[in-house]
Amino acid sequence: MKVIIAGAGSVGRSIARELSSKSHSITLIDKETQAMRVASVPDVDWLLGDACDPQALAEAGIDDCDVIVAATGDDKANLVTSMLSKLVYGVPRVIARINNPRNEWLFDENWGVDVPVSTPRIMTSLVEEAVSEGNLVRMARFHRSGTSLYQTHLTDSAPVVGMSIGEVILPPGAVLTTIVRDGNPLNAERDLTLEGGDQILLLVSEEAEPDLDLIGQLMGADLTGEDSSTED
Repeated sequence: MKVIIAGAGSVGRSIARELSSKSHSITLIDKETQAMRVASVPDVDWLLGDACDPQALAEAGIDDCDVIVAATGDDKANLVTSMLSKLVYGVPRVIARINNPRNEWLFDENWGVDVPVSTPRIMTSLVEEAVSEGNLVRMARFHRSGTSLYQTHLTDSAPVVGMSIGEVILPPGAVLTTIVRDGNPLNAERDLTLEGGDQILLLVSEEAEPDLDLIGQLMGADLTGEDSSTED
């Protein structure tokens, strides 16, 4: 897979290092001379250039690029790079870093972004997940489909405890996908009985989100974390 990473800061270099270790073809591009720390990730191609410049993107090989990651510390630059990559060059997968959560609303298909990644939101979700017993928390939103991943930990008094998964009737558009019990993920088989302490993972379509209160009641959970999800 050919990947271009715009932004050779610590985030871009870390991504490049990880992907290159898996034998992907990686090009790191940055407009700042001091960012050219070639020795830090020697197994990738480095390019001094502005990823907001179509000529620089062409030089980086965007014409046959599979994925571009806009990972600079500047949201405006990430948006411009995403738009050029998707709308001009038709890159199949565009991933963009969001530095300021206030800018999240911009990072969508209108700007060519397939997968927006907000580090502050990820950290918030992880904190909420750690203290979420009795709460229904949105952990991720899959941007293209509008479907969201929710999770909760069942209390002993949750209405579904003692029921088999096949007996749990969820609203249309909501699917119980996985149970995590004692640290082990379990397939949501119809005859699996739910227990107190189980971590429940549910996929909820955009159309089913008005029924979140009902889903929470079934799981014995209050709705929280509505604005604390990661985006995919």
